[in-house]
Amino acid sequence: QVQLVESGGGLVQAGGSLRLSCAASGRTSRIYTVGWFLQAPGKESEFVATLSWTGGTTYYADSVKGRFTIYRDNAKNTVTLQMNRLKPEDTAVYYCAADHAWNGGDYSRYEYWGQGTQVTVSS
Repeated sequence: QVQLVESGGGLVQAGGSLRLSCAASGRTSRIYTVGWFLQAPGKESEFVATLSWTGGTTYYADSVKGRFTIYRDNAKNTVTLQMNRLKPEDTAVYYCAADHAWNGGDYSRYEYWGQGTQVTVSS
């Protein structure tokens, strides 16, 4: 199994920044893709960003392009989501997910999920 733990969420004013981290442990050799997804109250999970674990390919939702950056810290087996110019509509629980194949933004195809971290952006 692969275990994922998110951290870094909190309360921030509109226009501010947050840095979310996803720490991977367990059988990390099975990981091919790591993605970030969000779930706002009363809504389904939505894709935010993803990257290939080893190849460096990245893919972003249109709503976050130019504002968010996803990258990997290989030494720590950690994936970071740098969130800049945050908007109130970014408010949600953010989840880290991983899988052993390239899945892009399709959340239904990710096998491993973290517990989530709350991001709240005030206007």
